[in-house]
Amino acid sequence: MKKLGLGSNVDLHVHEVPVEYQKVQSLVPSLWKQYQPWLLVHVGVSGMATTVTLEKCGRNHGYKVLDNSSFCPDSQCCIVGGPDCINSVIDMDSVCKRVTASGLGVVVSVSKDAGRYLCDFTYYSSLYLSHGRSAFVHVPPLGKPYSGEELGRALQAIIREMLELLDQAEEKMHC
Repeated sequence: MKKLGLGSNVDLHVHEVPVEYQKVQSLVPSLWKQYQPWLLVHVGVSGMATTVTLEKCGRNHGYKVLDNSSFCPDSQCCIVGGPDCINSVIDMDSVCKRVTASGLGVVVSVSKDAGRYLCDFTYYSSLYLSHGRSAFVHVPPLGKPYSGEELGRALQAIIREMLELLDQAEEKMHC
């Protein structure tokens, strides 16, 4: 994504998020505070994924698997007292249809379950902080079946569509 960019009118910041609950709990809020983005898009690799998958929502509860530092939150949730599920304000079905119609040659799908591990934990945390102005995209491992270039082009198209939809929604709000 750094190499491809998103165009001159979009500031792109790429950060690697460790697969650790406590790091996510500090890093995600600091990214929101530091950049105050219009949209924060998280990307995670799923060994089970065979498509580029747009996640519709993040879930607060059910985090029982230990992370890379052998830690799991005692509460087994992201935000104590937070809602069970938070949906993205982005219409992922529309993004999926638009990107698929563009003919990139990468299969894009939509999901309502980001997996109750660090991807879902990160997504929920970001959705909570942003009041839904976040997105999460799961990608398959490199070469299974897509190359890094193909995934980069797909992510570029997906994020541009997300920004376009947000822009259109913003225009509808202000008359």
